[in-house]
Amino acid sequence: MNNQHTELFYRHKRNPILSAANWPYPVNSIFNPAATLLPDGTTLLLCRVEDRRGHSHFTVARSDNGVDDWRIESRPTLLADPEHFPEEVWGIEDPRITYLSELGKYVVVYTAFSRDGPGVSLALTEDFHTFERYGVIMSPEDKDAALLPRRFGGQWALIHRPVSAPRAHMWMSFSPDLHHWGNHKLMLEARRGAWWDANKIGLSPPPIETAQGWLVIYHGVRQTASGSIYRLGLALFDLQAPERCIKRGDEWIFGPQEVYEQRGDVDNVVFPCGYTIAPDGDTIHLYYGAADTSIGLATGSVRAMLEWLEQHRAEVRLI
Repeated sequence: MNNQHTELFYRHKRNPILSAANWPYPVNSIFNPAATLLPDGTTLLLCRVEDRRGHSHFTVARSDNGVDDWRIESRPTLLADPEHFPEEVWGIEDPRITYLSELGKYVVVYTAFSRDGPGVSLALTEDFHTFERYGVIMSPEDKDAALLPRRFGGQWALIHRPVSAPRAHMWMSFSPDLHHWGNHKLMLEARRGAWWDANKIGLSPPPIETAQGWLVIYHGVRQTASGSIYRLGLALFDLQAPERCIKRGDEWIFGPQEVYEQRGDVDNVVFPCGYTIAPDGDTIHLYYGAADTSIGLATGSVRAMLEWLEQHRAEVRLI
């Protein structure tokens, strides 16, 4: 009898790879890192760091192999700046990095925690030392956002997750200049009923460009009698019309099962905001927040995710 589901991601034996115990200054927790590969092959994580007030900021950690021997900045890399950006009064959270070859810069899209809830903010950087902040580009309540790496019909495309209680879906919006956004399109709905991703979904790391389409890892939130469970699923979107879903998985592919994922400041959470792709163009290293307390690493295959999605696709309602 074979009662085992398909494993798409394998946790690293060193997990969690980073936690507050590794930090060079006092903090409460480290989680939800953005990730990118620098030109010299170094893995850079832009980690969400929560201080002992409960406010978050970002700090860079670098590693030659993306696993260990992390070189962590001795002070915060990017702090909230409520004097100039009042929407950051309660901190900045959950960054996602996209490299824009047209501009020769990295864009960091992140959540600004304002008095009226979370909003989407954007900043540009060339070196992760200095940042050009654009401020809020999507007003509260909105989060879980990332930019696609190229234009479509002259327009930049942003995935984000506004909330309209009691449900929350994924949307795409377009801009000619990264400042002014419009042409908003619903791209993926939370399902209803008993599904693992009913009522509330959101983008996890930025989309992965493949020959078949934009491969999206997204999170679904299952509400249970004992609280929420954050799990990951897959969907595929058209290469030229990235708001159009062409495949969507029916099952979750990765969920909290280890103690460090099930117990922490927020129980039962796996939440990736970044990944790197190895030189083979297939191996993916997924960096995720575990229970809002530490950072885990899981390794998988882009090809295997696409094959799984073909085998486990659910009916897609065109919207």
